[in-house]
Amino acid sequence: MFDSKAFLKNLSNLPGVYRMLGADGEVLYVGKARDLKKRVSSYFQKGDLSPRIRLMLSQIKQIETTVTRSESEALLLENNLIKALSPRYNILFRDDKSYPYVMLSGHRFPRLGFYRGALDKKNRYFGPFPNAWAVRESIQLLQKVFRVRTCEDSVFNNRSRPCLLHQIKRCTAPCVGLVSADDYQNDVKNAALFLEGKESEVLRTLSGKMQAAAASMQYEQAALYRDQIQSLSKIRETQFVSSGSRLDADVVACVSDGGVVCVNLVMIRGGRHLGDKSFFPQNADDGDAAAALEAFLSQHYLNRAAPGLIIVSEPVVGEELEVLLGEQAGHRVRINAHPSGERRVWLQMALENARLAVAQRLNQHVAQEARLQSLQEALGLPATVRRIECFDVSHTMGEATVASCVVYDHGAMQNGEYRRYNVTGVTPGDDYGAMRQVLSRRYGKIASEEGKMPDLILIDGGKGQLGVAMEVLTDLGLADVYLAGVAKGEERRPGLEQLVFPDRENPLQLPKDHSGLHLIQQIRDEAHRFAITGHRAKRGKARTSSSLEQIGGVGAKRRQKLLARFGGLRGVQSASIDELSQVEGISRKLAEKIYQELH
Repeated sequence: MFDSKAFLKNLSNLPGVYRMLGADGEVLYVGKARDLKKRVSSYFQKGDLSPRIRLMLSQIKQIETTVTRSESEALLLENNLIKALSPRYNILFRDDKSYPYVMLSGHRFPRLGFYRGALDKKNRYFGPFPNAWAVRESIQLLQKVFRVRTCEDSVFNNRSRPCLLHQIKRCTAPCVGLVSADDYQNDVKNAALFLEGKESEVLRTLSGKMQAAAASMQYEQAALYRDQIQSLSKIRETQFVSSGSRLDADVVACVSDGGVVCVNLVMIRGGRHLGDKSFFPQNADDGDAAAALEAFLSQHYLNRAAPGLIIVSEPVVGEELEVLLGEQAGHRVRINAHPSGERRVWLQMALENARLAVAQRLNQHVAQEARLQSLQEALGLPATVRRIECFDVSHTMGEATVASCVVYDHGAMQNGEYRRYNVTGVTPGDDYGAMRQVLSRRYGKIASEEGKMPDLILIDGGKGQLGVAMEVLTDLGLADVYLAGVAKGEERRPGLEQLVFPDRENPLQLPKDHSGLHLIQQIRDEAHRFAITGHRAKRGKARTSSSLEQIGGVGAKRRQKLLARFGGLRGVQSASIDELSQVEGISRKLAEKIYQELH
């Protein structure tokens, strides 16, 4: 047992970070403290600890500490360690993707686009938005009103006539000179002002232009400005949470119910509601909303620019966090747990979003549990069978064979545990050989204790594939795992699938409306989708590269110019010799050679 008294006796009263370690050196928990001695002592002196924390304390074999110069420095170190180590007892928020932005490029005729990643000073960015859907919706709205181009440079630089977007009045066609540079820049300026929340300024500008056009009897132009004003007014009515505010703020609300904790983030930029996103943390079993909210603020905002105001649903100790976020963002950041007026309405909206997300998650969990239980009963499986892995093989007449493994666990598909396998060294079209290779690779590692063994393995196929799976698992010493094949039914129609088993002679066909069958279909269809998308990507890459790479005299740069000029391999194949010879670096003789090789 860990001797807490001896450890605490020599512990410092300085700020810092502490790490609680288990028997094998595993980091169980990482925490920060203004006073290390007081904070760590509290774990061993309190009697009202949650069951989760009591369990953690029973596993501690060692505590390590790192002294820092300030609590702010401790907060940064704690956040970095949590993200690096993912301790078992820390509340963890998975948010490894950067947030998307609306981008206006720095070109002479700027492009409006979706962007995710490191920001480039040459371009202008608006956001961040909580999800990709919100960005794409904003781009569509801006296209309708301001008609700014969205095409890639490779398309823009090679257009000879307006595209469909111009015909449906979504672009002014700067690619072929149908709009002057000055007029186009005015559209870009208005789009930027709208994204900044200065919609009133845009409306005044458009109204002035409409009146001027009408006065000079340019009625078509005046009608165009009128349509822009009407569209912009409609957007303004639906998109703004506050008509009199250009505030940038995030609203963060946390709700706990039925063992599920949800943090809902609402983003407001320039007074416009950009959307919301719900987060479900790991290791939040005790349902402490305040602790989950505090963990979210640290993990979400450190190393990410924060708006000037963060409205929260639970009081948190935020002085040090406010200082750190302000230094990071280059402006003052306030965390407000007691909003009033319209801001309180925003918080109520976020709380309702969180409640709805929790209810939906609970309903999904109940439904999935019912499906799993139904499957267990139908197949005679014990209640301990919860983790299911499913395999599928995809190819086109043996070309570009790819196999997939998808994982169902904890009542949901676990996308982060999916794996694809490129199958090599087997006869093209040999599905048995492909399945043998994939299962050997997958479970050879698990037999060497490098992975987690499933409770049930599903094979997309009949008795042949199932026999191969049995041979592989027996050779690896894993023959005691439950195994089933999912054979396509008559005419390959959904609902007529037959389940085949190693120890049963006759297949089992469940009723079409059986919830256990629905679970199998869900997992099998996901394995098929994951395999076929990988196969198509591999096949497309192989065909594109092989067709041009095998032509002598066409190197990487010439290939790139050809593909960019004609929009892909099909465009190159349909091009004439004269068109090919017009590409920079392609002589007439080489154009003839390319044409002959591709036809």
